[in-house]
Amino acid sequence: MNRLFLIGPMGSGKTTVGRFLAERFGLDFLDLDQEIERRCGVDVSLIFEIEGEAGFRARETTMLDELSQRDGILLATGGGSILREINRRILRERGLVVWLKTSVDQQLKRLERDQRRPLLQAPDRRERLDNLAAARNPLYQQCAHLVVQSANISPAQMAARAERQIRSHLEEEAL
Repeated sequence: MNRLFLIGPMGSGKTTVGRFLAERFGLDFLDLDQEIERRCGVDVSLIFEIEGEAGFRARETTMLDELSQRDGILLATGGGSILREINRRILRERGLVVWLKTSVDQQLKRLERDQRRPLLQAPDRRERLDNLAAARNPLYQQCAHLVVQSANISPAQMAARAERQIRSHLEEEAL
């Protein structure tokens, strides 16, 4: 396995767990949103503000296409990267896609102090996250080769759980 892609909603642990997983598999860690910010020289929130979500999603697709062709990577995607069908196809065709599935309750707890995420700026965060989950969970399911259920455990423990499931999945695929 030389390309591993993590998908899931904000607060599911894609970046934090992804760093641990990359180390366990000997892969280079990349975060799609961070790579967009590095390339553009501004935060995702400013891109949203200036270009709107459509402008950001276009940049996201371009960066995803580029990064997903690299070998030896674990790529943590943004929560909305699966919205475009082309992105789901790129992910499924170019590597192993793992959905870090989490509940809205876990998201609320993990994102309690987060003020940076544009889509989280809402009067009722629970309602916003519920709506995002209703719209996106079917797309995560469609895109994922493997689902790892998030739990209230440390990122290192979560990475160990994910590693076991990924290795088991790869062994089954090899049979």
